[in-house]
Amino acid sequence: MVRTVSMLPAATEIVGALGSMDELVAVSHECDFPAAANARPRVTHCEIYGKGLPSEEIDRWVTERLRAGDSLYTLDEPLLRELAPDLILTQKLCDVCAPAYGSVAALAAALPTRPRVLNLEPKSLADVFGNVRAVAAAMGRPDRADPVVAGLERRVAEVVRRVEGLPRPTVFVMEWADPIFNAGHWTPELVRLAGGTPVLAAEGEDSVRVAWPDLRAADPDVLVIACCGHGIERTRRDLPLLERLPGWFELSAVRAGRAYLADGSAYFSRPGPRVVDTLEILAAVTHPGAWPGPVPAARAYEP
Repeated sequence: MVRTVSMLPAATEIVGALGSMDELVAVSHECDFPAAANARPRVTHCEIYGKGLPSEEIDRWVTERLRAGDSLYTLDEPLLRELAPDLILTQKLCDVCAPAYGSVAALAAALPTRPRVLNLEPKSLADVFGNVRAVAAAMGRPDRADPVVAGLERRVAEVVRRVEGLPRPTVFVMEWADPIFNAGHWTPELVRLAGGTPVLAAEGEDSVRVAWPDLRAADPDVLVIACCGHGIERTRRDLPLLERLPGWFELSAVRAGRAYLADGSAYFSRPGPRVVDTLEILAAVTHPGAWPGPVPAARAYEP
């Protein structure tokens, strides 16, 4: 048994997909899937998590902390010493999404068990699948990765098959509403695979702030609002902020009823196995006629 700690929701989902939850001894404060994660001790804490602060206030707090060189998270060192992990799963990709890699590595070096720290830093779909293999190998079960990855690849191929030859509408995925950020990293690739043309975002690049005049000028055919760390109901609370922007109701996506709310926390912000669910959501909203049944895990925006 490889006693494993996950400090990243996506890593916890990978462990679950590999059928190795029995080896997961602790998780982060944000890990909530699969359900078994909720029965594990939490080894991270964020002082504003779950307080329902306005998006602008969250952005300001994050910006100020990072500018000052402070971490957004605290680690429960006494609990980690007690748990004596062999492996810690974390990432360097974004200091907003999980404890800073340097902090985790320094703590791991100070623990009696000297656990290995595995950095998961995906920027593409292939990287996500590579992370599945890396976690399986680190947990001593490399054979468990192949069927998981093969199943995900089959679903990706099915999406690509369904949208092949169809028109490619422009798509903007909004990762934050106040201020507006695009969804970078793997998301533009998912948009392309789903049969769309990503605008104001490049494959493999970081998520960045997008000025409202630029988004208005791009005037995407499809708009997906999937705020990082927020579910659909929390994202609804930000809609008045967007609706007060000059020209919001003139956006092509809004006028045509092609604007959607999606669960950023469960899907768009988590580069784990459910990233393929995200691809299916994007295919369904980009090409509704090519998708069987209702749009999965997304809701139409209704002004």
